[in-house]
Order: sequence, then C-alpha cells, then structure tokens
Amino acid sequence: MFERFTGAAKDLVRGAAARAEQGGDAHVTAEHLLRQLLAGSGTPGAVALAAAGVDSEARRAGVLRGLDEARRRGGLTRSDAEALAGIGIDVDAVVDRVESTHGPGALARRRAGRRRRARFAADAKAVLERSLRIALGRGDKYVGDEHILLALAAGPGIPAEVLADHGATYAAIEAALPAVQRAG
Repeated sequence: MFERFTGAAKDLVRGAAARAEQGGDAHVTAEHLLRQLLAGSGTPGAVALAAAGVDSEARRAGVLRGLDEARRRGGLTRSDAEALAGIGIDVDAVVDRVESTHGPGALARRRAGRRRRARFAADAKAVLERSLRIALGRGDKYVGDEHILLALAAGPGIPAEVLADHGATYAAIEAALPAVQRAG
C-alpha cells in the first residue's frame, strides 16, 4: 500500500510514528497523524487544512486543545461522553475524581516502560486504508497527505470531531482541494 504514497504522505506517517515514540506512546494513533499534519506546512494536506479554515496558529492551537481535551477524557469523544451521560455517567466528574486521586492528566498519561518502536493502532490503520479508498475513489493514482486529511475528517473518532469543530469538515476539505491542486 505504501508504494502508492507520495513523499509528503510517507513523511506524515513517519513523523506520526516518531511523535508517538518520542511521547512514549506504545501505539501510533489517528491523533498522532493529525498532530503531525498540523505541524506541517507547504504540503497539499497542510494547504488544504488551511483553506478549510485551520489557517492560523490560533486555529491550529484550538485543534490541538481539542485533541488534548479528548486525551484527558481517556480518549472518549464528546459523543461518547454524551452517550454515557444518557445512562447517568458524568464523564467530567469521573475524570475529576481520577485526577484528584492520581494527579492531573492521569487518564492521558502514557505507560512507562521499555522504549519500543510504536505500532500502528487500529484507528490509524483504518485512516490509512480509508485514505487509499478515497484516493482511488477520486481517480487519483497516488495517496497524498491530503487524502490522509480527508480520511481523518471522514472517519469516526476524535480527529474528525475536532476538525469539524473548527470548520474543517470532509466537505470543506474536499471543496478546498481543487484550488490546492491547481496551485501545486
């Protein structure tokens, strides 16, 4: 599959893996892919993200805050928290209680241990597979970082939710791509 990836897409995947390993995470997640994409500039994915509304340092910081908040909740999306609230579980109260006992960020902490090469989590694998399907569906012969961005926005989970909160929906990103491709 990676033989179809552009240099920018390969760099994004490698950078996400390095980010996970440097942070002590055992797995590369979809969140790592989005964090790495936010750190980039000049690639089609980064340009499309900016064209879709995440166009300033403040907007990128807002997306990062959204990812941090989800990590603090132990990886639960707001939709997950709302569903749990529907059966009487207040996720914020649970997080507060855990943090009062174990310290701030207790649910977001990484596991200490031997440093190993981070493996790709199921959600990151799903994003990469979806990016290939999106590229093929668009008639592209390659998978670029813009396809990975579309796959992040299309998928269920925290990256899609946080991107949508900042106006970078699948539709907004897709609408930005023709201008990005003309500029490239």
